[in-house]
Parts: sequence; structure tokens; C-alpha cells
Amino acid sequence: MHALLGDFVGYGADACAVVERVMRFAEEGAIVLKGNHDAAIDRRGGYFNEQAQAALEWARETLSDPQKRFLAGLPLFAKHAPSYFVHASAASPERWDYVDSPGTALRCAEASGEPYTFCGHVHDQTLYFETPTGRMSAFQPSPGTPIPVRGPRRWLAIVGSVGQPRDRNPAAAYTMFDDVRREITFHRVSYDYLAAADKIRRAGLPAALAYRVESGI
Repeated sequence: MHALLGDFVGYGADACAVVERVMRFAEEGAIVLKGNHDAAIDRRGGYFNEQAQAALEWARETLSDPQKRFLAGLPLFAKHAPSYFVHASAASPERWDYVDSPGTALRCAEASGEPYTFCGHVHDQTLYFETPTGRMSAFQPSPGTPIPVRGPRRWLAIVGSVGQPRDRNPAAAYTMFDDVRREITFHRVSYDYLAAADKIRRAGLPAALAYRVESGI
């Protein structure tokens, strides 16, 4: 089963192609959730810097009406026991809060009600785990190394960003969960990010967006 945790538009120059691919995944049964950038296509508002605003406006102009309706109709979270999926935080999915500390991870994990919680929104991969004292602790995973995530403790994975990682590594980031072996593996995959950056420039979008794709920041 695939789970796509949102923000399909708002940074790059392939909004139509990305949403088309995501719609096919949804038709095949994938979990597809709304991110804050996706929500901004239909409902303007919220804080976005000038670069993100420009990319959002460009997406609004280029996406088809069916694609816009698809993004507008996406849910904010999904439960598929023993897992919970959300773009931001299970504590308040509609507020777009960041899970970027042990405290916010604990609130998110408690709100999800499942032993495994998967979040997007934060672009760097991190695994939080529940300690014997009931707190959360952060662990920085190594790509390609399976991590045992057995009970009874709770686990929360920040899965990373395919299109715009921010750890100074431009390789695409994603995460796999084996719910039989109870293992989580974080992955990085190289792609032609220079071509992606060139598309951003040729579309007339802010150069800063291209630079972020090239440098992974």
C-alpha cells in the first residue's frame, strides 16, 4: 500500500504531471492526503513566503479544474491500523503544525491513537520513539538500514520529502514500513535534480526555488 502525505504542488514546475500521477495512485487504492500547499490552491490564506506564493499562483494557473477539485477533496488524515497518516500533526491536522521536537511528536502520537504514526510537512527524515518514561526521543536514521520498531512503545516517522529535502542532500527521500516484520527503512534516491531546477527557471518561477532543489536546503 502506498501513502502520499501531501504537498504535491507549490514548489516545482511539474504541478500538472505530479497531480496526474497522484490521481492514478489514488485510483489504485493509495492513501492520498492534503498538504498545506494543496489546500492553498482552493483556499488562499495562511503564511507562505514570496517564493512559495509565486509557485502556488503558477500552479493555480496551470492545473486543470478536475485536478483542482481532486486536491480540494483530499482528506487531512487517514487511519489504517496499526498506522495513522497525516501531513502535519495528528493533534490538529488542520492547523498545519510542525512535528519538529520530542514534545510535538508526543502530542501527535497521543492524538493518532495508533502505535505507528507517519507525518510529512517537515522535510528532514526523523524517527521518534517512546521511551520507558513515556516521553519521545528523536533518532536520525541512516538511509537503507531497516530499523526494528516493535511494541509496546509508540513510533512516529517523519518520512522526508521527495521533491525538496532540506538536509543539504538533493536526493529524493521516502520511507517504507514493513508491518509484518515491524521494520521502518528510510531511503534516499538520486534523480536528475538539475533538470528539475532548470524547469523551475524556464517556467519563470523564483530562482531561489531552483537553488533549493539543486542544493537540498
